[in-house]
Amino acid sequence: MDFVKGMDLSLLRELEDRGAVFRLKGNEMDLFTLMKKCSVNLIRLRLWVNPYSKRGESYGGGMNDIATTIELARRTINAGMSFMLDFHYSDFWADPAKQFKPKAWKYLEGDALREQVYEYTKRVLCTLRDENLIPEFIQIGNEITNGFLWPDGKFENTETMVSLLRAGIQGAREILPSANLIIHLDYGTDNEMYRKWFKAIEPYDLDFDVVGMSYYPHWNGSIEKLSENMNDISQQYDKDVMVVETSIAYTLDTLGCEGIVFGKDQEKASGYPSSKEGQRDFLSDLIDAVKQVKDRRGIGVVYWEPEWLPIPECTWSNPQGQKYMKETVEAGNANGNQALFDLNGNANPALLELRNM
Repeated sequence: MDFVKGMDLSLLRELEDRGAVFRLKGNEMDLFTLMKKCSVNLIRLRLWVNPYSKRGESYGGGMNDIATTIELARRTINAGMSFMLDFHYSDFWADPAKQFKPKAWKYLEGDALREQVYEYTKRVLCTLRDENLIPEFIQIGNEITNGFLWPDGKFENTETMVSLLRAGIQGAREILPSANLIIHLDYGTDNEMYRKWFKAIEPYDLDFDVVGMSYYPHWNGSIEKLSENMNDISQQYDKDVMVVETSIAYTLDTLGCEGIVFGKDQEKASGYPSSKEGQRDFLSDLIDAVKQVKDRRGIGVVYWEPEWLPIPECTWSNPQGQKYMKETVEAGNANGNQALFDLNGNANPALLELRNM
């Protein structure tokens, strides 16, 4: 297996609908072609169950239903790259603070919920297989540090959480037995949390291949701490490890966007200057650290939403999505200054020099 140099491009369809254009050394180019030319070899795509209101209005955030996923996966494969499918098992964003059941599953519990997870996973993967779109990696849940499919699958309900994970894993193994299955937690520097989590599920002998970690230096701390955790967890549990989400700013300018999450405090915490050179150096150092994990258990790095240009209308959610999530956080373009492209869609050095990392 080649070392994964990946990009999560899940927002792309919505960005392109709003006029996003990408350039490599001044030449306008299809983003997938551009990524391939820059030595990217994998694209990560999230999948929501039904990201629409009862009136059929999209929640925004990329419109990542099965149709959008098929479209982006096909473009990935046609450009000569593989892809990672990220099952959220939710109608919209899932992370440690929110893991809502899909609307249609709201009243399911016990065997009925497990059967739904199993059948849904199989159905999605059959659909992709029938389209000749075979993911190399499959995430069974997204940042499930506190469990998923709440309240049933909360981490504190470990046995139930594991039964739901097993249902997803079984569905994936039956349809695509050779895919690499990922269990994904956040906060990749927190060794105590990772030890606690995997010790809790160890008696259940779950069948998966990779521990996926989110790592954001401005929130999670140093690369050295990440390295310590990756080395420990990969050795303790005999699993490959991968950074499946990361990003860092190349400027402190908000670029006209509301809701930017990276400012001076985050720059100081990250340990890197918020410049194009600082962004490049961070990504190079991170890739090097993952490659140095003992016994070659560090298998890749995926950058999160590098294509999220500072288009103010392209936000993490629209009003329908905010209403559904009961979310009060401003629905802005949160990551516009963490893209791997500048204001005009020109590739930054971190992307241009990726082949040498």
